[in-house]
Amino acid sequence: MAALPSGEPVSRLDESGSALATLAIDSRCVLAECVLWCERRQTLFWTDIDAAQLWMHTPGSGVTRQWSLPEKLGSLALCDDGRLLLALAKRLALADVDGATDSLPLQYLADIEPDLAHTRSNDGRCDRDGNFVFGTKSERSDRAPAGSFYQFSTRHGLRRLPLPHAVIPNSICFSIDGRTMYYCDSVQPAIFRCNYDAAGAGVSDARVLVALEHPDGSPDGSIIDAEGCLWNAQWGAGQVVRYRPDGSTDRVVAVPVKNPSCCAIGGDAMDRLYISSARAELEADELAAMPASGGIFQWPLGRALGLPESRFLTA
Repeated sequence: MAALPSGEPVSRLDESGSALATLAIDSRCVLAECVLWCERRQTLFWTDIDAAQLWMHTPGSGVTRQWSLPEKLGSLALCDDGRLLLALAKRLALADVDGATDSLPLQYLADIEPDLAHTRSNDGRCDRDGNFVFGTKSERSDRAPAGSFYQFSTRHGLRRLPLPHAVIPNSICFSIDGRTMYYCDSVQPAIFRCNYDAAGAGVSDARVLVALEHPDGSPDGSIIDAEGCLWNAQWGAGQVVRYRPDGSTDRVVAVPVKNPSCCAIGGDAMDRLYISSARAELEADELAAMPASGGIFQWPLGRALGLPESRFLTA
């Protein structure tokens, strides 16, 4: 069996015969999320939300870097000029990681819900027109649907999308033509789709794409691949599922931890699935049984399925 640069076998199966992802980066983050592949740098980025850290890893060199931030980092996006757009808890900011040393200078762009002290940014992704779409959630323990979905651009600023309030907005991604937005509220075992108007920050005809089948699974981060299929990391279920555009299941990739959180497709041939995970919400015995929780996992796709991330337009 051929081997990856790390020495891990190209493919493994779990006890049921399903594909099994293997550990790529032993980062042990509290809550790794929003993993992104930058094809220009051949580099992975992700956030450890609860640790308020931005992470960066280049598989070719094996170099990993991280920066502490002044607020929790809910999500991030690549920019057209090479910088990153960071959705901090209460502010959107630009960051230049290429020129950064131990600290990461930030250029602040906009406040996020300044009148709601108990909310913070959560999942987000750029649409196909270069606008950043993200959600907010409450930090209170009452699980109230206090979160909203927003679109941000340098031209129009921050505009709220007319979607229902959510407890944990997640799974934000866009069809290849940009006309369909996918999203979820992670407290509901379903992923939704709706018609999306990037120019007007409008949505319509929201409907269910898929109802999750795993009894313990909650929908977390998603991406769309080059065939228009949606990959969804399922928190609590230890799996990532690929859904066809009609909502039928195409493939299940098992992850040897309980809480996978998001996914990306990268590698020099755009043929490798990367999966972030979390140590959050695990008991001591679970952490002992799954010590790699919080790491980044990988699984070979066998063919080029990745799409370059849409980039935020800075001007």
